[in-house]
Formats: sequence, C-alpha cells, structure tokens
Amino acid sequence: MSTATTTPEAGTAAGASSGPLRGTVWLVWRRHRAALLTGILVTLAACALFSYQRIGLMDFLGAKTGGADSLGDDFRIRFGGTFESDIQFLQAVPLIVAAFLGAPLISSELERGTLQLVTTQSVSRGRWLASTLAVPLVLVAACTTLLSLVFQWLWSPGHELIVGGDWLSSGPFDVTGPVLVAKTLFFTACGIALGKLIKRMIPAMVATAFTVVVVNVIWEDKVRPKLGTLHALTYPVNGDGPGVPRGAISMDDWVATADGRLFGFSTCVGDAKPDACRAAKGIVNHVTQYYDFDQMPGMQWLGAGILLALTALVLAFVVWRASRRPL
Repeated sequence: MSTATTTPEAGTAAGASSGPLRGTVWLVWRRHRAALLTGILVTLAACALFSYQRIGLMDFLGAKTGGADSLGDDFRIRFGGTFESDIQFLQAVPLIVAAFLGAPLISSELERGTLQLVTTQSVSRGRWLASTLAVPLVLVAACTTLLSLVFQWLWSPGHELIVGGDWLSSGPFDVTGPVLVAKTLFFTACGIALGKLIKRMIPAMVATAFTVVVVNVIWEDKVRPKLGTLHALTYPVNGDGPGVPRGAISMDDWVATADGRLFGFSTCVGDAKPDACRAAKGIVNHVTQYYDFDQMPGMQWLGAGILLALTALVLAFVVWRASRRPL
C-alpha cells in the first residue's frame, strides 16, 4: 500500500485553523505571511513617521509669516530632503508590492509544485484562487489607503511649498488620494498575471519590474497630463499677463490669433522682423494653459478609475486562464 505525501499547509487547507483565519484564507496567509506582515509593519512605521513629521511642519508654518515665496528657502533647507524622500518611498511602493508580492503569489506555488498538492486536499481550484487573490489584494488596498491618507494629511498644509508646489508631475498626484491605491492594485494584478504565465518566480519578478517601469513612463507622458480640462489665460502678446492662479500648474505657453488659433510660443522669435511676422499671421495674444489646484481630486479619481478598470480586466484574465489551463 502506498502512502500519499502531504505538507502541514496542504493538510490544513480544507480544514479550520485554531485562529480567526480558516481554510484557504489561513493557507494563503501562512504561505505568504512574511511578505504580508512586512507590508503591514512598514505601513504602520511609515504612517507613524508621517505623523511625527506633521508636528514639525505645523510648528514651522505656525512660527512663520508670509506667503509661499517668502517661506520657500527656509522650507527647502529644513524639509526639502525629507519630503522628497517620503515621495520617493511612496512612488516605489507599487513596484515593490508588484514584484515581491504579486509576481511570486502564483508563480512560486507553480514552481515548487505545492499548488498541485493543495488542490488534491479537498480544495477546489476556484476556492483556492479566490482566496489567493482576495487576501493579498485586500491587504494591499488597506495598507496603501492608509499610507495615502496619512501622507495627504501631512502634505496638505504645506502643499504650495513641497516640491515647489508641483502637485502634478513631482509626485504628490500619484501618492495622495486614490491613485496610490489604484496603481498598486493594478501593478500587483499585472505581477500575478505574469507569474501565472511565466510560472517561475524570479523571471516573473523581473518581468513585473520591467512592466511597472514601462507603464509608469506611459502614465507620466501620455495619461496623467490629459486627465483634466486645461484652463487658458489669454492676454496681449506684448503685454505682461496676470499669472496663473495660486497653486495652479502651468502646462504650456502659446501665441494665438484673435479667433483662437494657436501657434508655438517661439513662432516668429527667430525672424528678422518678429512684429511683422506676427502681424502677417494675425498673432495678437499670448495663451497660458494650466490646471487649477482644485482640479486635482477630480483628475485623481478619473485616473484611479482607469487603473481600477484595467485591474479588473487583468484579474479577469487570471481567473479565465486558471479555469481554462492546468495550474
């Protein structure tokens, strides 16, 4: 008579554990507890740090008088490096989570052969897959939501000073509000899908990191700058404009005709007679296009909605692939 070989994790997959987690949920937690616990602890530590930094920021702002321009130099000396480090850390979160949690989630089980063993212990493929996707994704959503909320609480009082007030392209757009959560979930889903396709952990992690870098370039160059409707400030081409509103992000400068036709800002600049050149083209105005600060939340939710829709598509592909192909 032959005896089947099992592991403690597989043997407990179909049964109840002694703690609050049971069945396949407990199994997924046990298999990936190192990465999940690390994520929770790092989240709590970062939130504690952000809360401590807010105390210093509020003391600084309360002791100073004047606008953002007069505070800029003092702020950069005291807090510039701190906030740049905070933003860089939060920008790295989606890559770290996708490569070190998403990519190994299924690929490690396939590579080691433990998945076939688990699914022979009275655990259906659908039940295992549901738990495998739900447990880490729920924790990722919870941790990144907490990080985003606490950092936004820190960032908001000094947003005109932090990274020069550039909330769109210097980091705050992607690490506050819903965008950090949506980007992390999307990249994690991509890591899971790549792990399912490649079936080897290290190659899947490398492929996931490469995917994150490529998608981030597309996001920054093609998607993020077009998430809102640009406002336009128009004034005579030879005059001084009033300047964009406080907190706004200037996107582009043009010269324009009276009927609104736009030309590049340098049009006629190199001509021997620039005034005559502009007159011949009918150029009479200078146009500055910008985003208001109050557009930021709407742009963030639109971007997050796009990322979450893509996340749902990627996860649907993973479920379809798992149902159609052998694990």
